[in-house]
Amino acid sequence: MSILGVEVEIFTIGYEGLSIDQFKQIMLNAGVDTLVDVRELPLSRKPGFSKTKLREALVSSGIGYIHMPRLGCPKPVRHQLKEDGDWSAYKVKFLEYLDGQGEEVARLIETASRKNCALMCFEADAMFCHRSLVAKSVKEKAGFTVVHLSKKWLKKVVAEVA
Repeated sequence: MSILGVEVEIFTIGYEGLSIDQFKQIMLNAGVDTLVDVRELPLSRKPGFSKTKLREALVSSGIGYIHMPRLGCPKPVRHQLKEDGDWSAYKVKFLEYLDGQGEEVARLIETASRKNCALMCFEADAMFCHRSLVAKSVKEKAGFTVVHLSKKWLKKVVAEVA
């Protein structure tokens, strides 16, 4: 999708293996101004990544925070993946669930049309996280370009600038 000739991007990011400072720096370098938390339950054992502390840390850096729990993976689907490790079956179940979340996906598209958004969940590898499926849905419905942020992405950007 382009607005006034500019491609619209939606970013994804996982906080696995990152400190809160690294996490914020990657988003700031990407120009993200709004984090969309797509965890069903915005809790984390990792310090700084539960909803309230995360929101406070982001706001102090000029990044907004929105929680969209209906774009999170339902507990039964998550638990099935933990039991059998079958990513293909997980994708099928999550996409079936996501098909029923049209209003929330539309809300995400509307928000991402106005703000530079990053979808956040835990996993470092977006290809094995439901956020990539949410981002793909946004791409299919609205034509956004999807960019997966990571330490590797940041190193590439820094190398290109140097």
